[in-house]
Amino acid sequence: MKASELPQLLAQVALADPRVRRTDEIEQRAQISMWAGILADVPYDYALQAVHQHYAKSTWPILPADIATRWQATVRDRMDRHTGTFEPTAHPELDPDDVAGYQAALLAERQAVVHGQQPPTELTAITAGPAAEEVERRLAQLGSYMPPSVADALRPHRPVRAERERTIRAGLPDPLAIDCPVETCRAYAGRPCTRPGKGGARHQLAAGAHPSRTEAAAAVLEAAS
Repeated sequence: MKASELPQLLAQVALADPRVRRTDEIEQRAQISMWAGILADVPYDYALQAVHQHYAKSTWPILPADIATRWQATVRDRMDRHTGTFEPTAHPELDPDDVAGYQAALLAERQAVVHGQQPPTELTAITAGPAAEEVERRLAQLGSYMPPSVADALRPHRPVRAERERTIRAGLPDPLAIDCPVETCRAYAGRPCTRPGKGGARHQLAAGAHPSRTEAAAAVLEAAS
């Protein structure tokens, strides 16, 4: 997002939450500079949508980190679903010997996926056809795209993911699969719960999730079963 777009975004936020408005010119410039630095990679339209979604379920003032975190989660989701199978033969306009041109085209494709201009090339597109059943059988045997031995080795370094995997395997509700309903938290799906601290700081819960979030996840699981 360009710094020139921040005044309009903040004006839109102020329509829903006048608390974010700064009347002092020095404070206004500082606010724009701060938000612009945090939201430099976030498209304006996405940021505005994130504002709408935030105030649709929360009365707490939105922070630029709320928007940036949501954007990062969206980018991760899109790239996790994108196989990155960019084939030079599918682009006859590229010179096979033009390495820089190939790299530029690959980067452009990935940027298009990141910004939602192109849908991710998902695994289903690759496994379609006569070999699909065999691929599905082999993936089921593997259990995930990551071999179990590798997942086990990484478990101490990914405690949150490891706990989620343990919970799911045990048939228990996964609280991080949904947004937290606690008003003072409102952690997005996939993010651990936090509690407010001094000076506006946030502290992650040792348990990972509020009890009411776990109860809500259990209700979702029960409704789906």
